[in-house]
Amino acid sequence: MPPNDGPRRRVPAPGRPPARRPAPARRPAAKAKTLRLGSPKPRLRLVGLGLTLVMLAFVVRLFQVQAVDAATYTDKAERQRQARHTLTAERGEITDRSGIALAASVDAHDITADPHLFTPGEAKVPDAPQQAAAILAPILGKAPADLAKKLATPKSRYVVLARRQTPQVWKQIKDLKSVYGDKAAAANLRRPNSAANLLGGILQEPSSTRVYPNGDLAAGILGYVNAAGRGAGGLEVKLDKELAGQDGEVTFAQAGGRRVPTAGANETPAVPGSDMELTIDRDIQWAAQNAIEQQVRKSKADRGYVIVQDTRTGEVLAMANAPGFDPNDLSQANAAAMGNAALQDAYEPGSTSKIMSLAAVLEEKVAHPGTHVVVPNRLKRGDRLFKDDIDHPTWYLTLNGVLAKSSNIGTILATGELGDTQAEANKVLHSYLTKFGIGRRSGLDFPGETPGILAPPEKWSTSQQYTIPFGQGLSVNALQAASVYSTIANGGVRIEPTLVRGSKGPDGRFTPAPAPPKTRVVSERTATTLAKMLESVVDDEEGTGTKARIPGYRVGGKTGTSNRVDPETGRYKGYTASFAGFAPADAPRITVYCAIQNPTTGSYFGGQICGPVYKQVMEFALKTRQVAPTGGKPARLPVSFEPGR
Repeated sequence: MPPNDGPRRRVPAPGRPPARRPAPARRPAAKAKTLRLGSPKPRLRLVGLGLTLVMLAFVVRLFQVQAVDAATYTDKAERQRQARHTLTAERGEITDRSGIALAASVDAHDITADPHLFTPGEAKVPDAPQQAAAILAPILGKAPADLAKKLATPKSRYVVLARRQTPQVWKQIKDLKSVYGDKAAAANLRRPNSAANLLGGILQEPSSTRVYPNGDLAAGILGYVNAAGRGAGGLEVKLDKELAGQDGEVTFAQAGGRRVPTAGANETPAVPGSDMELTIDRDIQWAAQNAIEQQVRKSKADRGYVIVQDTRTGEVLAMANAPGFDPNDLSQANAAAMGNAALQDAYEPGSTSKIMSLAAVLEEKVAHPGTHVVVPNRLKRGDRLFKDDIDHPTWYLTLNGVLAKSSNIGTILATGELGDTQAEANKVLHSYLTKFGIGRRSGLDFPGETPGILAPPEKWSTSQQYTIPFGQGLSVNALQAASVYSTIANGGVRIEPTLVRGSKGPDGRFTPAPAPPKTRVVSERTATTLAKMLESVVDDEEGTGTKARIPGYRVGGKTGTSNRVDPETGRYKGYTASFAGFAPADAPRITVYCAIQNPTTGSYFGGQICGPVYKQVMEFALKTRQVAPTGGKPARLPVSFEPGR
């Protein structure tokens, strides 16, 4: 055994676990607090209330949409889904008395566009509206800036670029679109900014445009239409309601701004306007217009007019103005010539008015064609000295000679016999002037027509009561002056002038215009006597109208030369030259009246410059209307007498 060096350790016996020390005693732990959750019911109630309010709002809104405002929203949806387009009615034609078109409507195109196709995303070009506008501007005659503004209209699928363009204009645009092909072709040609991309959104709609096949012929009568295709002048505006017809409407379904072809459409067809047939004879109108244009140009006058009228019916066969205008190209028209001067100009008629004064003298039986009238070189009346157109020794004229030689003094002396006093004579003369239609409109109801000026007799000045008998101090228009001679030619019965013979509706039925009013002005005996006296003006060598003679026909007429009031200054400046008459004198059929304002070259006398125009137009009208000569001999009433016998 080894020595005992100290106390021995106990070694656990094999297979026995070592003994554990008992764990120290623990303190009893403090008692823990119990955690309790709040009640969820208030929160659930709040959430439930919120959800209830939201659902209630949805229900109320749904009820409002589906019940209260259902019709409103249905209508709004329908408007967004449905597209409406106006179907423009075809404007009626205006024809002459033979049915020849003077104004007509032909096929045209409204050039439209879809601005959506010009947005950068669609066109793949940032400035597509500007580039397209630059291409279209010279074709459409529009400013590029205006077109670009329309093509860039935000959120729009439809704009109108130009209305009533000719088929040639649309063909030019189509050619531009087809030159480059579609977008793919343009890309193949390496032209990504080509017209094919830019003009793909340019479209067209069928329309119509107004044309005047005869250019400026009868333009003063016909007038013209505005950019919207409505009447803006002449008969186009007077008869606009009848000519325009009634527009229709087509309604169709659309999606994305385009028509749905399978959805059908509702269409109210347009009702075409009526065709209006005028009393005008195109050929006589041409002859009158040609004659007055030549004379106005030759005389370097301001303007002139010619009226041709059927004496038996009052129908106006021609109404020509010079200068005129072409209603097909208003951009080149002179604004001063765009009206109808033959109806709109008021001027002093001069000696052509003497026929009314002598009609009163004959009708009142204060004189007869052979009554002697001593005509001095000067006549003092009131504070004035009156004279004739030429200085002369004392003339010894018959009443017929007073008319033939167009004596102002002789007319004053003759009309002075209409009353015991000058005031009474004035009233009698005024009554005849009004019956002849002076001082009131002709009855055509033409836009801008003047009634002329005729003061009541009690307001005639000291000068007027002596100048009115020979045609100064009152004013007329050209048709009023012509109507006076037609009244004499029609046996003393005035027929209100007419321009429209009737209308033909869409059903093709012709409706004649109402018969014009008739008024007896003087007796048939007086009218026949005046017709014989008017022959002396043309047929007698002492007459002032010898240049109006027509071989084979008996012609009655009267010259006129009056001082002219300058419309710019209101003072007398220059002259109005005129000639009026009818033929055949013994069986009248045609009246022709000519007036020329302010001739500045050559003669200014009516017989010299209007007499030839009268002859040229009258000859043509007689042949056109197939009026044969009567074969009778002129009356040849005496013009003068020998004093003392």
